[in-house]
Amino acid sequence: MQSWRAQFALLAAIWGSSFLCIKVLDEVWAPVDVALARVALGALFLVGLLVAKRTPLPRDPAAWRHVAVVGLLMNALPFTLFAYGEQHVSSVIAGLWNGTTPLMTLIAVLLLLPEERPNCRRIAGVAGGFAGLVVLLGPWQGVGGGKLLGDLACALGACCYGLGLTYTRRNLSGRPEGGIELAGAQLLCATAMLLVVAPLGGTPSFALDAGQLASVLVLGVLGSGLAYVLTHAIVRVAGATTFSLVTYVIPIFSTFLGVTILSETVTWNQPAGAAIVLGSMWAASRQPRRAERRADVDVDLAKRPRAGVLERVRGLGRDDDDVADAHDELVA
Repeated sequence: MQSWRAQFALLAAIWGSSFLCIKVLDEVWAPVDVALARVALGALFLVGLLVAKRTPLPRDPAAWRHVAVVGLLMNALPFTLFAYGEQHVSSVIAGLWNGTTPLMTLIAVLLLLPEERPNCRRIAGVAGGFAGLVVLLGPWQGVGGGKLLGDLACALGACCYGLGLTYTRRNLSGRPEGGIELAGAQLLCATAMLLVVAPLGGTPSFALDAGQLASVLVLGVLGSGLAYVLTHAIVRVAGATTFSLVTYVIPIFSTFLGVTILSETVTWNQPAGAAIVLGSMWAASRQPRRAERRADVDVDLAKRPRAGVLERVRGLGRDDDDVADAHDELVA
């Protein structure tokens, strides 16, 4: 039962190290090639796992339509955007921008899911999140030139994650297929999309040194393959709420690796801004104990007739569960 803690730390380390690996590969590959390697190796890993387990990929055409959209929003677009962004900003900054995903998800949920009503706590969370973004961006230090392009690309990547999680919550949460089957199909779709546009980035060099080869393997086999298996194991044992905390740990790893290995610099506003964003999202996902008990009673009275995310949760205090459950359906 306690092994999930080691899996949690390993998962945070894998995803946190992704930004270091992207920075290394940006020296030799175009952003689209970095993204393609991530999804292709991840797809090979998951499909190989499914073959070993004799588990088929989804057969329903509707499932493939949905996972194609999710593959675009959760893999093809953001992976390319973050790789492009890191050509202009440090891996530390990219990791901190990735930490704004809960804010982007909350905004997308409030805008795109009519049943999710804004209230004072959520509005305050969004306002605090935007204040954190301003601190993170540090406009008083100057944001012109390539740095602005890098910040914008990373911010758009985080927006893609927010949209992807919201789309998953609406369209994939209640499907009968398992998480690994959906994730495998998702990565296959993302691979096909990137194969179409990859020629625009030129022919990548395959004369990689040991560090670059290791970065490819970490990004693809671990970050887009093994990480999904770890997610499934953590959620199954420790629950979706515990898994959602990984969002708060990833920037710690990405910052530590960027500073210690790449000798990147960090100014006070960067971790401070990320902390404000994450703290605002944590506060927005909480609710008073009395309201939480009332939500639990509501669920019991309803006898939980369906297993969908929206049907089994009725209170703000479970929003972190909702997002994590959506993420579980994506990558478990």
